[in-house]
Amino acid sequence: MALTLSPPSSLTLHHTSKSNHRPVDLFRSNRRQNFTRIRCTGERDNSTSTDSSSESGNLLLKTAWYGSELLGIAASVFRPQEKVVERGIEIGGDGDGVIDRSIVVETIKGDFQRSYFVTGAVTLDAYEDDCEFADPAGSFRGLRRFKRNCTNFGSLIEKSNMKLMKWEDYEDKGIGHWRFSCTMSFPWKPILSATGYTEYYISKESGKVCRHVEHWNVPKMALFKQLLKPSRGFWGKKGS
Repeated sequence: MALTLSPPSSLTLHHTSKSNHRPVDLFRSNRRQNFTRIRCTGERDNSTSTDSSSESGNLLLKTAWYGSELLGIAASVFRPQEKVVERGIEIGGDGDGVIDRSIVVETIKGDFQRSYFVTGAVTLDAYEDDCEFADPAGSFRGLRRFKRNCTNFGSLIEKSNMKLMKWEDYEDKGIGHWRFSCTMSFPWKPILSATGYTEYYISKESGKVCRHVEHWNVPKMALFKQLLKPSRGFWGKKGS
């Protein structure tokens, strides 16, 4: 409690020795205790507020993610079907059915050149069918769903620019650092711009990518705000 008195030993000293009676020091000590406890309470309140804000941001981002997925599916109904040639890759290595890692890496780099994030032009043979795909909004399994989402997302984009900046190799994965920007085809023409990196975890059994994890170097709420912000010149064009 904030109004806790001094320990029993101090109270005994107060009654048995009048020469040591110093009530001012006693109250001053209590005030320090009060201040400390009030400050700790405030810190807990701030932490609770931060957690609540983070949860709200996660909810908004997930809502926007699933909303864009549904919107892309709806748009695909009215979009003419395009014939997509899915290029395969040859199996190398020691003949045990495991794809050579260097071939998978070069295939991923080639997919970057085709902006597979927004075109869906991903080489399916480089990934396991039940590969896990994760990003700041959530995760799911299924290569076909990932390709469909990428293709549908591309239908919502007016123009885009994607570039692989750097590639790093590790024992169990490769990491591709990228830069991405696009103009959405919404009426207010919002512009998304971000940098980030993707982790490609390689299965030892197949040599294919079994986990595809995106990391965006942009706060979650900043991405959501970019979607809501009209591009420059939008209001001028609207008024002309």
